[in-house]
Amino acid sequence: MKKRLTSALAFLLMTSLLVTGCSFSWSLGNSGDQESSAPGVTNAKKVASNYDVIVVGGDPEGISAAVSAARNGQKTLLLCASDRLGGLYTDGELNFIDVPETRGGKQLVYGIYDEFFKAVGGSGFDLEKAHQTFLDMVQAEENLTLRMNSQFDKPLMDGDILRGVTVKEDGKDKTYRGDVIIDATTDADVAAAAGAPYTYAGEDIGEKDRAMGVTLVFGLKGLNWDKIVRHLNVQRAKGEVTGGSTDMGAKDNLAWGYLREGYDYKPSNDAIRLRGFNMSRQENGTVLFNALIIFDVNPLDPKSRADGIARGKKELERIVPYLKKTCVGFEKAELATTAKELYVRESRHIDCEYMLTVDDVLENRSQPDMIAVTSYPVDVQPTKTQSFGMVVGFPDQYGIGLKSLVPKKVDHLFVVGRSAGFRSMAAGIHNSVPPGMAGAAAAGAAAALAREKKLTPRELCYSEADIKTLQERLTDQGVNLNHQQTKEAVMDNWAYPGLKTLRSLGFLGGGYDNNYELDEPLSKNRYQNMLNGSLRKLGFPPEPAIQVNDDPPVRQVIGTMARAAAQLEGVSLPDDFDTYRGYLSQKGILTEDLAPYFSEAEKRPNGAETIQLVANFYHWGLKIPGARQLSAVD
Repeated sequence: MKKRLTSALAFLLMTSLLVTGCSFSWSLGNSGDQESSAPGVTNAKKVASNYDVIVVGGDPEGISAAVSAARNGQKTLLLCASDRLGGLYTDGELNFIDVPETRGGKQLVYGIYDEFFKAVGGSGFDLEKAHQTFLDMVQAEENLTLRMNSQFDKPLMDGDILRGVTVKEDGKDKTYRGDVIIDATTDADVAAAAGAPYTYAGEDIGEKDRAMGVTLVFGLKGLNWDKIVRHLNVQRAKGEVTGGSTDMGAKDNLAWGYLREGYDYKPSNDAIRLRGFNMSRQENGTVLFNALIIFDVNPLDPKSRADGIARGKKELERIVPYLKKTCVGFEKAELATTAKELYVRESRHIDCEYMLTVDDVLENRSQPDMIAVTSYPVDVQPTKTQSFGMVVGFPDQYGIGLKSLVPKKVDHLFVVGRSAGFRSMAAGIHNSVPPGMAGAAAAGAAAALAREKKLTPRELCYSEADIKTLQERLTDQGVNLNHQQTKEAVMDNWAYPGLKTLRSLGFLGGGYDNNYELDEPLSKNRYQNMLNGSLRKLGFPPEPAIQVNDDPPVRQVIGTMARAAAQLEGVSLPDDFDTYRGYLSQKGILTEDLAPYFSEAEKRPNGAETIQLVANFYHWGLKIPGARQLSAVD
């Protein structure tokens, strides 16, 4: 009788809640939770339908966000689409950690990222050890529930408020509700589906169709690792590598090199390329390679991604024999493994309350709402039409603000990882994982504070007092927010305004030493790239592209630019050097301060003066009717 009465009361209570639309926060110990025996639950916790914080995505960033939220007292759910935690670090087999350090080698990111880094033993880790470390970190948190094989399907919206997500689990729909959602999917699938605005790839600089190559990581067995280490270190000591680079060599279980061998490989088609090798040795002796670049892959299309993997596997049938024949220490090489997922460097860039720019990064700027301090070279990988990528520059250290994690239009949502609020050129640094883990940990703590203060993420990121509280809590939790402002020498150069414009457009790279060759004589390729590129960005691509012979003198620089400008205006000019100069002066392109540099027709101009001239041309071109306005360029 007592048991029947208890059941009846429970039924009446649940019915009342459903009828009145009341909701309440479930706790992990609530008797209404259902104990799950489903294989998707890898920890022995009860699964509810309502949570304080829901994190979607089992990559390192998602794990960092979930662990942080749980440690900050939030009943947290982590939804992982795979059967292994770690995403790119495990299924993608990318076991290189791009350590965030100042140029002087001072570590910048601590907290949850550093816990993982130390647990796996440093920069090149064993894949299984990484998965187990992530699993241990998750299972250690009493406030954290993990669901594996849980694939995001659609958002649960209340107007512009994100209330939860629906996922596919074992072929069935399952809905989870949360007060705050953290989108840690690599392509910001949750934010996009919820209606957050975004740009794709290089759309913000007029290159929506730009596609940085993706990478299929592969593993070889049978390598003579000791022989490889000796060979690469001897090469490094002698500087025997293309371009005289010393970015090669080997130590312990890591190696970099074989640049010439990689670039000399002749692929079966132009949609695949082999580059120099980043190598990491696993505990079982297998060596993993980050070297195989694949083009024409749409990261948002599962079929295209699968096709990219298939094309990469097919190409490896040709690559492995080539390596055996060509590379020292590879004589007995055999293919051991290929990654389950591709290393995709960029796709969506969610439009957030603040979009971090490449100038923010390369000028080492702080942010008033700073929640992480990090650094790494801004590395833009090659496209199908470019043989080499470009290192845009190497910051000493810069800050990431909370506003860069809060998408516009959608409420109750944070976005973390490479698809958060970074302009496409700045995203060249954010396709590495550690900055994403740092931002994600901050998002977990911010979610807790937002719930405590009864604020939305958007309200929180604009509250100076609450941001200060968040920063204090992050510091107490081991996060480094001690930003040291460093002024780059190039910022004092008179042509720096022009450099910033062209750098934001993707025309200029300073390399690892931030040398933009401002004092070097102008090269043919650099001038053609800047002038033709500016026309394309403006929406007026020349047909055919403007060509110059050899390294251009002032006469040719002025002539080609004047003719390009006249074409945009629909006027004709006589073929006369002084006429060209007068026309460019009239248009404000050849300014008074630049005129002396371009007065001697046969002189070869330097980089600085030409960069400023081209930047002036670009800004003038923006006034031409029909010119395209780009969001990423001031």
